[in-house]
Amino acid sequence: MLDLRPNCECCDKDLAPAATDAMICTYECTFCADCVEAVLGGVCPNCGGSFSPRPIRPAAMLAKHPASTERVLKAEGCSPPARAA
Repeated sequence: MLDLRPNCECCDKDLAPAATDAMICTYECTFCADCVEAVLGGVCPNCGGSFSPRPIRPAAMLAKHPASTERVLKAEGCSPPARAA
């Protein structure tokens, strides 16, 4: 089950469970659409994977299985991933 993390790992923007601008990679790294586009170029800096819009959990299921409250923020800052030569 997805964690539905509460913030962008890059800019720390709040991302509510129903946020339509929340993006995730296959490992659930979570970023806002602005950072994915403008800073990361569509590539996850943690795993090198691509992003998809994070699904929105229906309210009834959110009550049963709440979103995570643990904030994740890249301590070293957020920059585009290194490109292979």
